[in-house]
This record gives sequence, structure tokens and C-alpha cells, in this order.
Amino acid sequence: MDTMLEARLQTQQRNTQNTQETSLWSSGFGMKLETVTPFLGKYRPFVGRCCQTCTPKSWESLFHRSIMDLGFCNVILVKEENTRFRGWLVRRLCYFLWSLEQHIPPCRDAPQKIIENTGVQNVISGRVPAGAGEGQVPGLAKKEVQRILGHLQAPLCPFLLRLFSWALLRFLNCVFLNVQLHKGQMKMVHKAAQAGLPLVFLSTHKSLLDGILLPFVLFSQGLGVLRVAWDPRTCSPALRALLKKLGGLFLPPEANLTLDSSEGVLARAVVHAAIEQLLVTRQPLLIFLEELPGAQGPRLSALGQTWLGLVVQAVQVGVVPDAMLVPVAITYDLVPDAPCDVFHALAPLGLWTGALAVLRSLRSWGHSPRVCVRVHLAQPFSLQEYTINARSCWGSRQTLEQLLQPIVLGQCTVVPDTEKEQDWTPATGLLLALKEEDQLLVRRLSRHVLNASVTSSAVMSTAIMATLLLFKHQKGVFLSQLLGEFSWLTEETLLRGFDVGFSGQLRCLVQHTLSLLQAHVALLHVQQGDLLVVPRLGPGLTHLARLSAELLPAFLTCAVRGLLAGRVPPEGPWELQGIELLSQNELYRQILLLLHLLPQDLLLLQPCQSSYCYCQEVLDRLIQCGLLVAEETPGSRPACDTGRQRLSAKLLWKPSGDFTDSDSDDFEEAEGRYFRLSQQSRCPDFFLFLCRLLSPLLKAFAQAATFLHQGQLPDTELGYTEQLLQFLQANAQEEGFFECADPNLAISAIWTFRDLGVLQQTPSPAGPMLYLSPTFTSRENQEKLEQFIRQFICS
Repeated sequence: MDTMLEARLQTQQRNTQNTQETSLWSSGFGMKLETVTPFLGKYRPFVGRCCQTCTPKSWESLFHRSIMDLGFCNVILVKEENTRFRGWLVRRLCYFLWSLEQHIPPCRDAPQKIIENTGVQNVISGRVPAGAGEGQVPGLAKKEVQRILGHLQAPLCPFLLRLFSWALLRFLNCVFLNVQLHKGQMKMVHKAAQAGLPLVFLSTHKSLLDGILLPFVLFSQGLGVLRVAWDPRTCSPALRALLKKLGGLFLPPEANLTLDSSEGVLARAVVHAAIEQLLVTRQPLLIFLEELPGAQGPRLSALGQTWLGLVVQAVQVGVVPDAMLVPVAITYDLVPDAPCDVFHALAPLGLWTGALAVLRSLRSWGHSPRVCVRVHLAQPFSLQEYTINARSCWGSRQTLEQLLQPIVLGQCTVVPDTEKEQDWTPATGLLLALKEEDQLLVRRLSRHVLNASVTSSAVMSTAIMATLLLFKHQKGVFLSQLLGEFSWLTEETLLRGFDVGFSGQLRCLVQHTLSLLQAHVALLHVQQGDLLVVPRLGPGLTHLARLSAELLPAFLTCAVRGLLAGRVPPEGPWELQGIELLSQNELYRQILLLLHLLPQDLLLLQPCQSSYCYCQEVLDRLIQCGLLVAEETPGSRPACDTGRQRLSAKLLWKPSGDFTDSDSDDFEEAEGRYFRLSQQSRCPDFFLFLCRLLSPLLKAFAQAATFLHQGQLPDTELGYTEQLLQFLQANAQEEGFFECADPNLAISAIWTFRDLGVLQQTPSPAGPMLYLSPTFTSRENQEKLEQFIRQFICS
């Protein structure tokens, strides 16, 4: 098999293969490619429930089991039945008539009410320290308020909104196969809106198109015109002017000035007044908590946290009694505008540039396969309820340097019983104006909501296909074998409580997915009449690694694979490895070490969940999927014997956040519990597959540790990132691990080493300068760091 695959890979490089491969794609694999209509299955998990620990009342009141059976609707499928009219002419003008019938609530006197806001008037009159009245005439200050307000927002234009909705509906039908939305999730949002409280949608961010698509979807479902908090860096002035007429909000640049700046004080007062006016009038607000995938920086958006902080502060001061937060996620088969170069992905999008992109999309209509889109609305929850309950879950935290550096250097073996404090998102001027306790509340709330959005997202077919090709079949796989493994991984995903964004005939699904990935996959004919699917080397593997990252949240067991990877050598027989017993205490320790090493932006653990609870959850998942089997040692009480267990005082007084569904809440009783690897026939392949899910990140970390003695330090953060990326790319050419040569992985490695105390940072006129800490200047400590990371890597 290996000889045949290597021969096929060599033939891929020949010139004669190019025409053969082209004919395969154009002919549809020798058969007619059917249209894949997702979401036809009835038996799939209903995802998106809110946290029962932080918001128990919302968990009960806004959900009913009957909504699970409502099914899906295609939002962009508008027919004659969606209008009030009937007839042959209506069938041809249904898009236009539908846009005319959408209700657009009027917004009268909103600018005047913002100017008359008490906070704005106090700044104008000089009753606020560093206010405008200390250096400006009130009349000039009022003009300055109007200028800031014009930068922030503009009055809605109903005619432009209807025209844009009609044009967008036609465009989406040309570009996308469908845009699916669960009716049950929409019913939960409508029920929350009937409570008379403002709705705040907090979304992930996959594409610039999200800011247009999500408001259209919610506008079509009768929720009114959404106010979208855009990033000013992504839009040109002409495009910003258009988006403001459609409901866009742009934070004025003066709002991020220092706290003692008069312009900054006035701008922040205007922004606060505008948000208060939106909440009072119950206009829905959309905030993106994630940075764009091409952005060089942390995953959590500083701008998103700023807007969320404004909402939190408005509720705390009593402008509105409460607000309903709705986690939102959007997933694509393929992201429409995914950047190829991460370092140059944030160029502002101009009006003409956007128009040309639309024309290019329409021109390729019919020549390239259309993608599917799924919009997810998680269960709404009360902000006031979360604020009250979440503060009780806050405990002591330590930095990554305090937690892991003594263990890495061999100075200590005990993992501290505390949580990790790691936040890569910088605080802006508006967020710094809040109290320190409120800043912490906003940061943890944003992480909590983003966790809810990610866990409610459906796994698309391209993510499953990329995972199989990257981690199981980099040398190639026959299409007949790929069909069975695609079905297997889909079932494993559904069994873990995650939904998938597709359904239909298996062969058609696989063919449709391969046609979407044709730029990164090659198809070769074999003599038996089968097809050989081979991932393209180079940037293609990097792209597959980014797609496969969407599958990580579905497999919690990947967090424990580090311990098991060290216990199972790849060359050893699987049957002999099951003899060794694994202590539960050692399992907990290894899971904690790996959890602390992995970035928070990757794990997105809920702030209300302790690491020990997460360890137990991971262990339970390993037992449920059959990888671990409990082993009773001689003379010990069986783990299933609960008759002699007593409720100790420590268990009775344990905080509520530390309870799990398992009977092993008291970790001191875990000393006598042991496990062994299962001997089932399917376990080796499944185990090795889980072991490789995090290999791109961990291999990048290990290579970054190797690069410490080769890098030129001190250097700026951007300069050292480029150095490390060049080193990763050079290693990729030599070793073939192209999935590690990703700029995002290089940035994560540098920031993790900075938190670990390996790299230190000092300010300079050219920006923050990085240099090697005195502890890790010795080659011995650098090797200890590399060995610590490599213990979690499976060959």
C-alpha cells in the first residue's frame, strides 16, 4: 500500500497528470454531482443551551423541549408564499415585494436626545474634570458633539435599507447554496424579545461578510434593523458612510485617548449616551467578540470587549433594568474572503473594492461550487443574572510563569491548586475607564459567551474532510475508504453533542466537499477504477490545518492525549501497552500541565469551570468512548461500590462550582484508582487520531523552543515573529510539517513563552522589545523547555 501511494505521489508531479486531474474535476468524478441539501436529518443534538451554573433562571425560562423538533429554514429562499400577494408576476418580483414588506421602525429625535443626555451635558458645561467646558466655549463643544456623533452613527435610510436588502438577497442566492437557521433557536430569541428587554447579539467573526449577512438574517426574521459595531480599520471612509446609513456603528478615534484628555472625555460621554439611547429604545445590537481570522493578534477582540463593557455599564447604572445576551455563531463550508497572507490581511475595504469583489463572485457563479452557511443562535440569558452569579465563581489565579516554570526547570513536581490567569487582549480607553472589578467581569463574560458560541457551532463537512486528510491520510487515501471514515468521524462528532452542518447521500457529500477543497487536494485515477485523494503539499496543508481547527472543540479528549502519547510508543504493539496501569492522580497532573500550556484563546474554558472539573470531564469522556478501562487493584474497594462511601465534611462544604456528574469529586480518594488502555480493535486508530489533533500547535511550540538559541534577540515582537516564521517554513520544507508553518502559531508560541517567563518584554520607541530572560539563556534550560513540550507530542 505504501509503495503504491508513493508511486502515485511521484506521478502527481509529472506534467501529464495535470490534464488528467483537470478532467476529473470538470467531469464530476465520472458521475453527475448532485446538489447537497443539508440539515435533513431529524436526530441530531440540539445545541446552544446557556450555562446552568451562571444563569439557572434563564436556562429554565427560555427553553422548551418542543422547540427541538421545529427543524431548519433556508433564510435566503424567498417565494411567493413569503409575500402577501399571489400571481405569476409576484413569482418574478417576490424578492422586491418581500423587501418592501419588511418593517423598519422609525428612530425620531435620536441625535437630539443624545446631545441632551445628562452625561454629555455635564461634560459640555465643564462639571466633569477634564471636560470640554474647561477649555472650550459650550457652543463649540456642542458642534464637537455633533461631529463625534456623525462619526459614530447616522440616521437610518429606509429606502436604502430596502434596496440593499433586495440586492443582497439576490447576491446571496448566487453565491451560497443555502443559509440555514434553526427555527427553535429563533423561537427562543423571539421569546426573549417579548420580555421587553433589549437584545444584544454577541457573535464570532469568520468573515467581513458576517457584518452584512447576520443583520440580514435577523432582519428577515422580524427582529428589526440591527445596529452593527464595525471595526473602523476594516472599512474605508466611503464604505463607513454607507454602512452607517444601514445601521453601522463606528467607535470614534478620540474615545481611545487617555483618561485625562478633554477630547477623550467628551467622545466617551457621547458613546455612552448613544449606547444608552439604543438600549432604551430596544434596538438590537450586534457585537463581534472575535477578531477576523486574518488579524495578527489575540482571538478575543479588544473592540468587542469595549462595546460589551458599554452595555454592562449601562445596565449597572440602571439605564435599563436588564439586557438579554444572545451568543451567535456563523459557519461556512469555506470562508468567502479568507486571506492568504496573515500579515497583510487588515487592509481597509473600499467601496469600489467591495463592488469588484461582488462582481467577481457573480462572474464565477455556475463555474465553482457554492458553499453552505449556517447561523447559530444560542439560548439568550440575562446579563443581570450573570453579573450576580458569576462573581461568586471567582477564585485565586496565578500567571503561567508561576504555575509552570518551576515544573519545566525541574524545581517542583506539584501542580499548584489554582487557575491560570492569561489574557492577551489589550484594554482600550473605554474599558480602562471602568473599575478594575468591572473590567474583569467584561473579560470573563466575553470569554464565557465566546465559549457558548463556539460550542453551539455546527461542524461543516470541509472541517471533517480536512481533519481526515491532514491527520490520517497525508500520503493519500482511496475514495472508497474515505467514504467510510467520513461517516465514522461524523458519527463521533454527533455522539459528543456537537451538530454537523450537512446531511444527504454520503457519496454526494464527499464529492461536494472535495470539489470545495479542489485547490488543496489532488485526485488520481488508479487501475482498479477507484480514485486516490492526495493532499497537496505546501500551503495546502496549512489551509487544511486551519479548517481542521474547527473540530477541536468537539473532541475534549484531545486535551489528555499528551499523557497517553508518552505511554504508547508508535512502534510498540498496542496489546502490550494495555498492561501498564495509569494512576488517576498522574492523569490529573498531566491533564493540568497540558491545560496550562495550551493558550486560553484555543481552549476557551468557561471562567465558572475549574480546571479540576475539566480534568474529570476529560477523563469521563475517555472512559465513555472506550479508550480507558477502570482497573481494580487487589485489596481496593471497587470504584462502583458506593455503599460504604460517607459524606465527609470537606465534600459537604465544597463550593457548588466543584461538583461534577462523576463520583470522584473528592480528588484525594483518587489515589487508589487506576486505568489501562482499552484492547478494542478500533482503539489504536482512534487513539492515534486524537493524539494528532493538537500536533500542529505543539510542534510549533517545540520548534520555537529549539529556535531560542538561534534567534536574533533583542528584537521587536513583529521582527521576532517573522524570524520564527521563517524558521518554521524552513523546517517545513525539510521535514514536511507544513501545517506548523502558520503565522498564528508563531504568534501563539511567542506570547506563551512571554507568559512563561522565557521571553521578557520592555518598551522602546520602536515598540515592545523582546529579549531572552536570564533564566533561559543557558542551553540546558532551553532543552528542558523543549523536552517538556515534546512529552505531549505523538510521533
